[in-house]
Amino acid sequence: MKILLNCLLFFNLLCFLLFFLDKRKAQRGQRRIAENTLHLATLPGAAPGAWAAIWLLHHKNRKAAFWGITLGLTLLQGAVLYFTWPYFQATL
Repeated sequence: MKILLNCLLFFNLLCFLLFFLDKRKAQRGQRRIAENTLHLATLPGAAPGAWAAIWLLHHKNRKAAFWGITLGLTLLQGAVLYFTWPYFQATL
C-alpha cells in the first residue's frame, strides 16, 4: 500500500511539473508540451496533480475541451478506486 501511495505522489508531482513547464513555455513563447502528453501524464492516477495545476497555475483553465477530458480521466480514476478499494482494504 505504501508503494502505491508513493507512486501516486510521484505521478501527481510529475503531472504538476509538466503543467508548470508548459505554462512557462507558453509565457516565453516557446514550443509547448502537447495536450495529449498532458493527458497521458494525468492518466496514471494523477488527476489531483492536473487539477491543482489548472487551478493554482491558471493553466488551461479556459479550454472547455481540455477540462472535459481531464474530468473524464478524473471520473475514470474515481471508478477504478471505487471498484478496487475492497481489495486494498483486505490487504491492510
